[in-house]
Amino acid sequence: MTASRDARDSRPPLAIPLQPVTGDDVVPASVDVLVIGGGIIGASAALFLAQGGTQVALCEKGQIGAEQSGRNWGWVRQMGREPAEIPLAIESLSLWREMNRITGAETGFRQTGITYLCERARDMADLDAWLAQAKGSGLPTRWLGREEIARMVPGLSRPVMGALHTATDGRAEPELAAPAIAEAARRAGACLLTPCAVRGIDRRGGRVCGVITERGPIACQAAVIAGGAWTRLFAGNLGIDFPSLKILGMAARVEALDGVCDMPVGGSDFAFRKRLDGGFTIGLRNHNVAPLIPDSFRLFADFLPNLLKHYREFRLHFGRHFFEELRTPRRWGMDEVSPFERIRVLEPSPFAGLIAKSAARLGTALPSFAGARVTQSWGGMIDVTPDGVPVIGPIKGIPGLYVAGGFSGHGFGIGPGAGRLVVDLVLGRKPCVDPYPFRLERLREMKALPECAPG
Repeated sequence: MTASRDARDSRPPLAIPLQPVTGDDVVPASVDVLVIGGGIIGASAALFLAQGGTQVALCEKGQIGAEQSGRNWGWVRQMGREPAEIPLAIESLSLWREMNRITGAETGFRQTGITYLCERARDMADLDAWLAQAKGSGLPTRWLGREEIARMVPGLSRPVMGALHTATDGRAEPELAAPAIAEAARRAGACLLTPCAVRGIDRRGGRVCGVITERGPIACQAAVIAGGAWTRLFAGNLGIDFPSLKILGMAARVEALDGVCDMPVGGSDFAFRKRLDGGFTIGLRNHNVAPLIPDSFRLFADFLPNLLKHYREFRLHFGRHFFEELRTPRRWGMDEVSPFERIRVLEPSPFAGLIAKSAARLGTALPSFAGARVTQSWGGMIDVTPDGVPVIGPIKGIPGLYVAGGFSGHGFGIGPGAGRLVVDLVLGRKPCVDPYPFRLERLREMKALPECAPG
């Protein structure tokens, strides 16, 4: 059975100007691999599978790239990544450089470099420690001298102690990238099904043999869960404990300005990135809102060590998210309407006060932004793991099931590499990077370690 084309095109407008992707009408009876989730990781996986001749269908409950893949800041960086992620970030960057050619479309990627400004001794110490850990990775990351800072980030009005710069990093357009990758996957032979929620996995002898969607069953030999902030809920219905929480990210767009550099720049409390349309995406750096939800208490012990380490960067918020999550079913049958059909796209509202603060602090640091008009603002839900590193790999105990989730706000930049890595694992070929740091089991090993004490 299929949804009507009219029903699929009468979608409510989003807070972001997303490039629309219309889903295919015909639901295939069977494919080799089924990808669940149409963000940048799922779209990349579908592309690399299709390019290799694998029959693949991608099922997205709402719109391609409509959640965090289309709502992030648009930074494509290696600098500042968790050490375990650096090889994946390097692999992703090599793909980003070719992405416009690969997709035959504009994804917005430009290799502009990225700079972190250090206004406090603590910032310098943190980045120095990261640089020591990243030594040997081959990244061209270096400290800038004062004259270089003034030339590369003109107009700074706040004093800085130093700046760390990676020349090979860059930026891309979140509203364009995932849709372009998905359309390229379709041209390579993938089937794109939107809106088409997957309710669950079908198994035979314990092994994946298909999925059950709202539009009927699809037989497959393997399935990849790339559900972003929905991954924990989907996995939980299968009896899989996937430890992740949601963080509310926010950003805004300001009008075009003169005299501002092209590369993304992050200060202690501000960040900006030039857009293809001439405007800038801005945000409040090192300031995340953590909605308190029932899972916050269920997973408290898992997240406590990281919370103690990064407590300055989080603002806990108790509000409607708690009651919305409390009302969301955690179990459902394959013949029941799933939570993914009730909420097609997560559309969290940004905090107006924090958007105003990000614009004000940016205007203080760079007078070119003073008085710049905010023309748009939006929020997005980020799926975070206890150690801030994604899970990419097979689910033990369910042969044929793989997951790529918990990207902790890093998914856009490392999405293409993550898509390639999970495809390598599904197809049983040599992985593009070592998958060991991304195994799900490590998070259970963390739980078994002695508790960390403050200080």
